[in-house]
Amino acid sequence: MEYVERRLTLLERISQWHDQSSRYSTELRDFKNQVLGMLEAAEKEREAMRAEAESAAVRVDRLEREVDYLETQNPAPPCVEVDETLMDKQVATAKQRKNEKYTKLTDCSDTIASVRAMKILKRFGSASGLWTKDAAGSSEKIYVFDGTANDTVYVFPRMREFTLFSATRKAARIKLPYPWVGTGHLVYDGHLYYIRQQGLSFQVIKFNLANKTVVDSSVFPAEEQIPVFGLSPSTYIEVSADEEGLWAIYATKEDEKNMCLAKLDPASLDIEQMWDTPCPRENAEGAFVVCGALHVVYNTRLPSRARVQCVFDVSGTLAPEDASLVYFPKRYGSHASLKYSPRERQIYAWDDGYQIIYRMEMKKKSEV
Repeated sequence: MEYVERRLTLLERISQWHDQSSRYSTELRDFKNQVLGMLEAAEKEREAMRAEAESAAVRVDRLEREVDYLETQNPAPPCVEVDETLMDKQVATAKQRKNEKYTKLTDCSDTIASVRAMKILKRFGSASGLWTKDAAGSSEKIYVFDGTANDTVYVFPRMREFTLFSATRKAARIKLPYPWVGTGHLVYDGHLYYIRQQGLSFQVIKFNLANKTVVDSSVFPAEEQIPVFGLSPSTYIEVSADEEGLWAIYATKEDEKNMCLAKLDPASLDIEQMWDTPCPRENAEGAFVVCGALHVVYNTRLPSRARVQCVFDVSGTLAPEDASLVYFPKRYGSHASLKYSPRERQIYAWDDGYQIIYRMEMKKKSEV
């Protein structure tokens, strides 16, 4: 009997251990499920916090852009007092020196021999506009002016971004304090020189691209201005850069058949010297300056093959009749803008919405 009682007692203990083991297993399983639930909730909270952080970053970025926009809408006025008497004297001095032989600042004596190569990059924007690099600095940024009347400049960090992306999402935007007119603008030594129309007069605006402010402005001292190019009626002043500095190409009713040329001081926007050129406005679609010589590009109203057909050298080294007749490769339409880069010896052209690079073959003027 004792043996039987011991066996029964042992079986009861085994049964109790089994019950306890089952209860512990159930509790452990419940605890595991509870921990998994807590981990899932923590993961969801982490995702929610990350989404909130990304949303906050987007709002901060938008706020920074809005602050930049407000700064461009309310630019600091240029710390320059315009002395009208002094400006009149400067203009009078420039007119007295009108058509005098120009004393060159550099030893550049090259002229264009031919268009060595043409590269079509892409089609962007409207039929008219301009694109360019800084003509004097070392920056690789691409500046795009879409249209002939706007106030927003697109800035691409490099040629690669401009070429690969069709949209403007890779571009920064610069909101100018005043809208531009025409396609005669220029980026030079960290500044944007662009043309603003005020009634019947035109201003050259000097805009600092680093701090987004107007540094200086000057009413262009020419009366009764007319479009400088017969085939580009929206452009009244073409600001150009070459190895010698800044130039302004324009036209007035006084000599409405031909173009005029002026040398600009990039620091003060003063007119240093002025010339009447023999280059006709009729059928001209653009112009640029190379080594102190104005090169005018002509076409026809039904676009055909553009050509440099008039060259005016302010130093008198190259006579117009001795200049080479340079033809551009046949393209899509007519040039809306032609921006010469003196440091790259190539031209950035806008042709019916296509952005084109022309690489130039140069030769000495004495070889012409």
